[in-house]
Amino acid sequence: QVQLVESGGGLVQAGGSLRLSCLASGGPVSNSHMAWFRRAPGKERELVAAISGTDDNTYYADSVKVRFTISRDNPKNTVYLQMNSLKPEDTAVYYCAAGPPYRAYYYWAQIYDLWGQGTQVTVSS
Repeated sequence: QVQLVESGGGLVQAGGSLRLSCLASGGPVSNSHMAWFRRAPGKERELVAAISGTDDNTYYADSVKVRFTISRDNPKNTVYLQMNSLKPEDTAVYYCAAGPPYRAYYYWAQIYDLWGQGTQVTVSS
């Protein structure tokens, strides 16, 4: 059974950068749609970025466009989220998720059915 483990979270000042990693174990995710979500205190879970398992197209929420980059390293079975120009409103628990490649729309939050445990990102002002 595939498991996802996030790492790379932490405390950073506004304007700083972090890179989150999501390591998949127990099976390959090279063909899976992969995504990063976040949940801030008192807010609903938000799809931040996604990458297609079929053609590596990417999707970004408007709030993170230009600042965040999602990528994957298939030999390492790892997905990354590079976060630049961080803002206090980016503070949240960030979750990695995987979705089956046969689902057509990788940018639909509801297709993701495998989740990591989350990693905390805190951006101080």
